[in-house]
Amino acid sequence: MSPIDLAFFVLAAVAVLAGWRVFATDSMVRASFLLLVSFIAVAGIMLLLAAPYIGVATIFMMAVEMMVMALFMVAFMMNPAGLNPMMMVHQDRLAKVAGLAAFVALTAAVILTDLPDRAVSADASVIHDLGIELLGPSMLPFESAGVTLLAAMIAAVVLSARSGRFGPSDEGSRPPGLVPGGDPAGRIPDDERSDKTESGHHDEHES
Repeated sequence: MSPIDLAFFVLAAVAVLAGWRVFATDSMVRASFLLLVSFIAVAGIMLLLAAPYIGVATIFMMAVEMMVMALFMVAFMMNPAGLNPMMMVHQDRLAKVAGLAAFVALTAAVILTDLPDRAVSADASVIHDLGIELLGPSMLPFESAGVTLLAAMIAAVVLSARSGRFGPSDEGSRPPGLVPGGDPAGRIPDDERSDKTESGHHDEHES
């Protein structure tokens, strides 16, 4: 077995395992990063198959997309930072059947399809021609989308920051607890922490 074959099997295993963990984990943020790992492994397979443009583009696009998703989960989910346990799969039985059917169909398509085998000249400008074909008439919208995504990432970081234009963002708020009636998940607001400390000292003096 050559090093390329070994790398292919390792990347394939990582892609499948990370893809499975996306649905097995109980956190939206962890699911985002696991999906990113799966996509990076697939991009590595594309590089091994001598498709550098698709591989590198997949890494760049998925890295940005998954980071934006994770940041928005932290910023806007009612579930604190998207890190509390939650059910990630709905209609569990239907999802399993559909996933298995899709896997079997795609596997059969790959095995049974007579894929073309045409040699390409070593000096052919494949990457250049592919880039012109994909981005030639749409370079401005593509670059505009990149700037928009960058602005969205910056905005998500700003919105999720504690300090804001109008003071601390958690002033007067209390995160939900991990259990009903329990302590708030994550950082306890300063006013509650000070109240608990003062009441604790007061109880000690009374006892």
